[in-house]
Amino acid sequence: MEDLKSLTTAIRFFADPMNCVNTVAMMRWPDGKPICPLCECAEFYWLAKQMRWKCRNGKCGKQYSVKMGTIFEDSAIALDKWLVAVWLIANCKNGISSYEIARSVGVTQKSAWFMLHRIRKALANSSWSKLGGSESGPVEVDEAFIGPDPRKMHRARREARYKALCARPKVPVMGMLDRDARQVRAKVIPDIKRETLQNEILNQIEKKSTVYTDRAPAYDHLALKDFVHETVNHVEEYVRGEVHTQGIENFWSLLKRGLRGTYVAVEPFHLDRYIGEQVFRYNNRATKGNPLTDTDRFYLALSQIAGQRLTYAELTGKVGTTQAF
Repeated sequence: MEDLKSLTTAIRFFADPMNCVNTVAMMRWPDGKPICPLCECAEFYWLAKQMRWKCRNGKCGKQYSVKMGTIFEDSAIALDKWLVAVWLIANCKNGISSYEIARSVGVTQKSAWFMLHRIRKALANSSWSKLGGSESGPVEVDEAFIGPDPRKMHRARREARYKALCARPKVPVMGMLDRDARQVRAKVIPDIKRETLQNEILNQIEKKSTVYTDRAPAYDHLALKDFVHETVNHVEEYVRGEVHTQGIENFWSLLKRGLRGTYVAVEPFHLDRYIGEQVFRYNNRATKGNPLTDTDRFYLALSQIAGQRLTYAELTGKVGTTQAF
């Protein structure tokens, strides 16, 4: 892969359309050799003028581009602009707004907003492995509430929001941090009832793991479910030796800083994608044991574009089953 040392280097490199096609192809297919997304045939013709391939399978014979089957599908925006947008969102620590993307790559704000949501869908963590383990370090678990400050809202909007959300104007989010792996997972949850929180722990954390939480009643009796459970009482203390939840609270701080400072107003309907974006950057940050560069994060993000599709109708809630809590 090309060693893109900076954003300036990346912009110059992707100014050549063939470099864009070859880079995306290399991240999509083994050795960069195209495979027809319709019939999975590996034989093809290269159509230079259209910059796409034609399947050599006589029963198929369809044309396909490097965009098909990715977040770029059915987009009239050139790949060089898409790849610069991927670089920016993967490497800007506090996120990047659609207005800044629009100015930087030369598209409308509406197009930039749509691009960013498609990229966020690709950034979402798809790992199925569980956190922790009997021989691993502890896992910190905590919940946060994301939303506007009711004191700063117009009275009519505040009353409407309280009524719609049953006196809960903010959205609950649950997070877990594996201290050894320095990996975090977070997602929007419908409520903070005991059943909801403990089911998430059972689904995401290996049994016999050490779990650190605060003294919220919803975490009671975790020890009966084959976990080593330690708590810290935030009324009296924040840290007791190794028992604390400061790591996951640090993630909440980073998340809220991006939401309040960069994105300003995020609807609950879209919140999960914004959380996935911050989780991606947090889990792939540069550390002493894993010195990832901006280029590494860019290629990692690009490797996740295949099989992800988000249409404008789905994004705006006109179709699909996405639920806003």
